[in-house]
Amino acid sequence: MAKVDSPTPQLRGRPRTDPMDRHPDISSSDLPSSHLPDAVANESVMESCARVDGPAEDIVLEPLADFPHIDLRTPGEPWEKRRAAGKCLRAKVPHDGHGPAPVPEDRPDPVRLIEEAQEGRQDHLIPLRVARMASSPFAFLRGAATVMAWDLAQTPTSGIDVVMNGDAHISNFGLFGTPQRDIVLDLNDFDEVTIGPWEWDLKRLCASIEVAARDLDVPPAERREAVIAAAHGYQHTMTDLAPQGSLDVWHRAAKAEELDFSGIAIDNESRDVVHRAVEKARKRHNKSLLGQLGERRVDGGWRFRDEPPILTWVDDDTREAVTAGLERYAETLPPERRFMLNRYHVVDVAHRVVGVGSVGTRAYVALLCGNSDQDVLFLQVKEAVRPAHAPYVAGMPEPYASHEGERVIYGQRLLQAVGDPLLGWTTIHDRPFYVRQMKNMKGEIPISCMRGQPLVYFSWAYGALLARAHARTGDAAAIAGYCGRDRHGDLREAVADWARAYGERNAEDHRLFLDAIASGRLEAAEDPQL
Repeated sequence: MAKVDSPTPQLRGRPRTDPMDRHPDISSSDLPSSHLPDAVANESVMESCARVDGPAEDIVLEPLADFPHIDLRTPGEPWEKRRAAGKCLRAKVPHDGHGPAPVPEDRPDPVRLIEEAQEGRQDHLIPLRVARMASSPFAFLRGAATVMAWDLAQTPTSGIDVVMNGDAHISNFGLFGTPQRDIVLDLNDFDEVTIGPWEWDLKRLCASIEVAARDLDVPPAERREAVIAAAHGYQHTMTDLAPQGSLDVWHRAAKAEELDFSGIAIDNESRDVVHRAVEKARKRHNKSLLGQLGERRVDGGWRFRDEPPILTWVDDDTREAVTAGLERYAETLPPERRFMLNRYHVVDVAHRVVGVGSVGTRAYVALLCGNSDQDVLFLQVKEAVRPAHAPYVAGMPEPYASHEGERVIYGQRLLQAVGDPLLGWTTIHDRPFYVRQMKNMKGEIPISCMRGQPLVYFSWAYGALLARAHARTGDAAAIAGYCGRDRHGDLREAVADWARAYGERNAEDHRLFLDAIASGRLEAAEDPQL
């Protein structure tokens, strides 16, 4: 919440703390001019703000300025004033400024950006990553987060920061079980989490809807309707959340079997899609996973199957290193969770390839047994690498910036309404990792179902969920003031225009990627899952 503690009237959405002070390795030249700290100085802005009791220009929109410093003495500004302050920011960045712009002449070669992102990964898996990215324009978009990060850094922003997901594409929303065994729908991937503009998450979501729908041959008018629905869901939900109590916002979750998003009613077809996905998720638990990934050893104990290149055995040294890493990970859990974890022991460890963009990173899966060899627990131990947006933002504050695994877990805890109780982090072979349960009651809304009304409904739902996630750390009132109410459609239209143009740019980048494979610049391996 914004607090007034400066004698100098100022209205700005960037933190008062200069990111260069907190990150001496970043120079101002590394950040795009559209994202540098800047105060609004515009007489028409001040005139519009004067209609509020107390000048809105005195409000500093800095919910993350001293984050995570706690101040329980200074009262915050009323949400109405913060909403008015957000509205004033439209003079700095009008809504139509979020539309498409010419491709910069200095735009880097997208293939080179991808090659740079692959440095430090396991060389023998990079051809598999290339193959997965080559399979479709949408798969390319998923793996090319560094390319889109550069493109987004050139776009204008209102200046209001949030803890952003960093990779909020349509496939990074899904189902998972809560500690109470409910199934909820929410963001489910946080590898790219950092502090940055809320617009970047919204635009990646909208671009992914456009690109995924293109892959499904959805007509242009229907694609646009879905993209507008996502932006509208974000806008409507942020307006809805702005006046609500902080506890209400913090605990707001979307139970999959009781989906009720303000502003849109679920249709029968979408309800059927959710029902089927929930039924599948309930069948995905530790015991069912044991049958899929495990096999009996000669002595009767359990071990992982060896199914290269997706699931592969590891040597004894790696198994010991991962086990030791899990013991260190336990120290990052709350004490009561450590007590429970201590009842298990590691039976086996394997390496498991996951996703598209993550292929090549070190990702292990550990099988643990407790009260019996049927009391099993699967933990995913995944390497955490520098987020794609890191070159363009100041990033997470200390201490969360010192360990990439802690950054991921801390971001997940902030953005998810209900989280995995076994989230934690560790270090293995001097590399940062994060740990979570593997596929315990987890599911997805299949992209193949994204046609007709379900495409519109889930686009709205994902926009709404993104708004709820951002409202947990950002200033919902300020963002709502900037976005405007439902009757203001110019922001939605501008973002839809941008997403359409980016879909075309992504298709061209994908063609360049395929050309690089054909020329021998990139090597693509056969993917057994394609």
